Formats: sequence, structure tokens, C-alpha cells
Amino acid sequence: MMGGYGVMGQGGWFLGMVFMVLMWLLVAGGVVALFKYLFTTSGSARGGGRSSALEVLGERYARGEIDKAEFEAKRKDLKDL
Repeated sequence: MMGGYGVMGQGGWFLGMVFMVLMWLLVAGGVVALFKYLFTTSGSARGGGRSSALEVLGERYARGEIDKAEFEAKRKDLKDL
């Protein structure tokens, strides 16, 4: 007979506990990675804020799409936000 130790034998409880801890560490790491992905901004990929808008404004001015007066007015508006 098996001596009352069940299917996994004498050390099976230890191995099961190790795998359970590893599983929870993997789940916790996944949750942390998800939160980092959702709550970190990476420039213009997620709406980088004022600097991104100022960069776009500067590019438009450099291409000649807007004149200096319009550039200065829009830059002032963006800095006041």
C-alpha cells in the first residue's frame, strides 16, 4: 500500500506549494506589467501632453503652414494650459 500519503507521495505537498507560489508570482507580475502598460505615457503614442503639442506647433511653423504671429499666439495658449 501507499502508506497514506496519497498519489503524490511523501514530498508532494512541498512540490505543490512551490508551484502555487510560482503561479501567484506570475499572476502578480502580469498585473504589475498591465498597470505599467496602462498608466505610463510614452510620448506621442499616448497623447504626450504639452510638449507634444508644442513640437507639432513648431513643426507647422517650420514648414510654413502658420506665420510667426499665429505661432506665438498658439504657443502662449498652450503654455497657459
